[in-house]
Amino acid sequence: MPRFVPDPEVLRLGEALAALRRGRGLSQAEAGARLDMTSQGWGLYESGRRPGLFRPDVQRRLTGALDATPEALALLVSGAQTPHVDPAATVLESRGRGFDSPPPVVVKRLTVRDDALSPWAEPGVILEYQPDLWPRGGQGCVIEMKDGDLRPRLFDRSEDDRFHVRGAGALDRAEVIDRQSVARISAVIARRES
Repeated sequence: MPRFVPDPEVLRLGEALAALRRGRGLSQAEAGARLDMTSQGWGLYESGRRPGLFRPDVQRRLTGALDATPEALALLVSGAQTPHVDPAATVLESRGRGFDSPPPVVVKRLTVRDDALSPWAEPGVILEYQPDLWPRGGQGCVIEMKDGDLRPRLFDRSEDDRFHVRGAGALDRAEVIDRQSVARISAVIARRES
């Protein structure tokens, strides 16, 4: 299969497009993202491997993503102008290879007092729950009511204005709780025997 060789004029246009992009301090990915395009797609234009770079509408679209004009691209191709380089865009800054540690995970505990969740959680079992971690269907949860009441339940599902849970007096008893009366719902992440 013969190797693809781009037209020299398309190559000059692609190089000028790359110079405009670098002059704005953008990576191929950042420039492409402005047009909902991948970095590879943008790179194909710069390398002369994507047809259409001669088309005025394509040039307007690509240069518009760089806050430039097709005329600026034409001036770069002709050699009459060098790309404007924003001094702030040429400074690279890095925090190094270190990673920020994630915020500490807050875990709260609640001791089950009755057998409403039996056999899932017998009286005396300690439920560990993570505030604001949303429960999945069938997972234990702790519902903090606005009046301060804590309700350990099994989560079924949520709707716009209410939560469907089980464990209100018995594990098989369904309960519907108005979302307006709930301060927070948290997923149970562990059950520990006391």
